[in-house]
Order: sequence, then C-alpha cells, then structure tokens
Amino acid sequence: MPASVNVVFNTLKDLVNKDQQGFVTVNEFNRFAQVAQLRIFNRLFDSLKDGSRVERAGFGQGRDKSKFKQINEDLATFAKTNKSVPKENGVFARPDDFARLISISTHGGSLLGRTTRTPIQICYDEEKIERILSSTLNAPSKSYPVALVSGDIEVFPESINKIQMRYYKVPQSVEADTGNRSDDPPTYNLSNSSEHRDFELPEHYTMELVIEIASLIGVNLRDPQVQVFAEKEQIERKTEQSF
Repeated sequence: MPASVNVVFNTLKDLVNKDQQGFVTVNEFNRFAQVAQLRIFNRLFDSLKDGSRVERAGFGQGRDKSKFKQINEDLATFAKTNKSVPKENGVFARPDDFARLISISTHGGSLLGRTTRTPIQICYDEEKIERILSSTLNAPSKSYPVALVSGDIEVFPESINKIQMRYYKVPQSVEADTGNRSDDPPTYNLSNSSEHRDFELPEHYTMELVIEIASLIGVNLRDPQVQVFAEKEQIERKTEQSF
C-alpha cells in the first residue's frame, strides 16, 4: 500500500500545531510533498549501501528482518526496463522519469531460449573512459561494450545503435480513489478527497514523510520551534529503529 496523502497531511497538522508551534496550509504541504518523497527515496540508496555492508560483515538480522532485504523490496517497485532505446545524435537519452541506472545491455532477442543481449560495462568517469578508448588491449568491442553515463549515455563501440536499459524511476504518485499510478506529484485536495494523489513510497514511510515535510516547512517558515520539534522526532525515531 502507498503512503496515504490524507494520513500524512493530517498527522503533519497535528505535529506542527502541537503547543501552538505553527500551522501548515494545503498549498505548503503540496509544495513540499514531492521534495520530501524524493529526499527519502534518494536516502534509500545510502541505506542500501549501509545494509549491504552489515550483511557482508555477518551482522544482519536475517530473512524478513533484514534492512538490506526491506530496502531492496521497496526499491524494486520503482525498477523499470526500457527494452528498445534508440540512438539519437550519437547518444542515448535518459527516460523522462529516470532516477538511477541499474544496468545496460545491447538490444537483442532470444535464440533457443537464451538471450542474445550483451551486458554493457558502465563508466561514470570521463578520464577512465578516455583510457579505455585509447587502450590497445581493453578497447571496447561488440563483445565487450562500454557506456559513459553523464547527462546522456554514450556507448562504445559507436556501431551499437540500440540498447536495453534497466533503471529506477522517479517516485511520483498513486490516485487514491483508483489505485492507478500517476505522473503527477503527491497532492492533497481539500475540497475533493477523490482527487487525492497518494505518495508512491510504501505505507511504512508515512512517519518519515511527516517528519521530512515538517522539517522543510520549518526551514521555509523560519520557525525554529517547528524545526527543532521535527528534528527531535527524527532522533527519537532513529533511536527506536536501532533497538
């Protein structure tokens, strides 16, 4: 289940109204909702690295309690595959909803039950790609292609004209009344609840969304009391999760 925009908004109102610390308007909430969702989404990748290190060190909780497993499951809902990305002006453009790259391969098909696609090595370093291209031993070939990922994606050798891309999409929203995914940001509609657009992050991120938006509003309103209260809630939540 996605995190309910109605639950997040009303919980946030209770939080910032506590002891007359301030108030939150619908416009403020809607302005910060997607920013908060993106911040949490981006932090998941850092948590994934931390969880992976814990697992490798043998300190993971194992199976269903594994933080590494939980984050992987959450991120899996945002994974997409673009099976036929054409080259335009010598490069491959990122999809409009692109967040992070998972893998790239040459565009192929199936032959006798086996794929004919070739994995493409990913490089983010301009200097490294120059060394690879100038190498007499490790130069890219159709059997060992390499991609430079920057604003666009360049694939070498340049004879490769179509690729398959797997990536994480930007989290957006879910229509509250239909459950259909939407390209619009999460939105609370004061006059018509059927037009609520829930967050695309799962329901168990509800409190993190509340705290994140509260922190953003505290900064925006220049109200240190709201900000301190939100930070206090964050510390308490992290303490609870550590046990």
